[in-house]
Amino acid sequence: MLKCSTSLWSADLANLESEIKRVEPYSERFHLDVADGHYVGNLLFFPDQVKAIRRCTSRVFEAHLMTTDPLIWLDPFIDAGVAGFILCLDSLPDSQSITKALETIHERGKQAGLSLLVSESVDLLEPFWGLLDTVTILGTAMGIKGASMDAVVPSKIRQARDVIRSRNLKTEILADGGIRRETVPLISQAGADYIVPGSLMFKEDPATMRSWLATL
Repeated sequence: MLKCSTSLWSADLANLESEIKRVEPYSERFHLDVADGHYVGNLLFFPDQVKAIRRCTSRVFEAHLMTTDPLIWLDPFIDAGVAGFILCLDSLPDSQSITKALETIHERGKQAGLSLLVSESVDLLEPFWGLLDTVTILGTAMGIKGASMDAVVPSKIRQARDVIRSRNLKTEILADGGIRRETVPLISQAGADYIVPGSLMFKEDPATMRSWLATL
C-alpha cells in the first residue's frame, strides 16, 4: 500500500502546528522542501523554522535540499531534527561529489536519497544505488506547485523498481509532483512506495483520502 510523505509546502503556512496535527494520523513522514532562492526561485523551510515545528509531531522529517550547496545545510537541519535528506543530482558537480555527500549523510546516521528531474534518466543513478535509502521521481519542474504530472513518471518508477528488485535492495521510491486522484493509481501500479501529497492531503479530508488510497 502506498504511504504518504506529506509535503508541508502545501499546508497553511500561517498555521503549521494545527495543520501538522490535523494530517499527522494519515502521514508516515513529513516532507520539507528546502529552497535557497538560488537553485530554484523559492525560499522555503529554514533550520530554525524546522526546529520550531519539530516539537509538533513524532513523525520523521525528510528534507529535499533544493540548494546550490547541499552539504552546508546538513548539520543545521540535523540539529533541527531532520532524519533524512534528498539531494538533487545536478546540485553537485560530479559522481565523486555525490558519492561523498551520500556517505557523509550516512556518517551522520541519517537516511540518504537522490531525486531525479523529469528530464533525468534512472540510468544516472547507476553509480549510487548501494548508498540510496530513497529515490525520488519528480513529476513536475522543480519548485513548481500545481502542475500536472509528466507522463514519463510511471515508466521511470517501473525502471527503478526493476533495479531495486533485481539487486535485492531496500531502497524506497517516492513520487513527488503532480500527485492527484487521477495520477496516484498510475504511481501505485508502477511500484512506488510513497507519494508526496500536497493539496491531495491538505485540500481534501485526509481521512477520506487515506481510505481511498488503501483501495488502490
